[in-house]
Amino acid sequence: MGLFNALFGKSTNNVAEYIEKGAVILDVRTKSEYQGGHIKNALHIPVQELGNRINEVVKLNKPVIAYCASGMRSGSATSLLKSKGVDAINGGGIGSLQRKLG
Repeated sequence: MGLFNALFGKSTNNVAEYIEKGAVILDVRTKSEYQGGHIKNALHIPVQELGNRINEVVKLNKPVIAYCASGMRSGSATSLLKSKGVDAINGGGIGSLQRKLG
């Protein structure tokens, strides 16, 4: 369970709380995935680029909800963001996050 939560985060109860705190929604999927459909107003930084573009997120000074297709890449992104002091959670896959956002 600990490893599962570390990879996927406990996002079910935190998404609404993070939205209330003014969280930025971060799409870490590829450009083609993003162009195929994304959550409205999501910031798009593919997970492969996040390490080089982390300051773009840090400068926002806001909590972050990361998502991808399944929750794996957003789990990696969340870990990286947290290591840089960003308050971040893994929102999981896009479909799951869209349902949580209503």
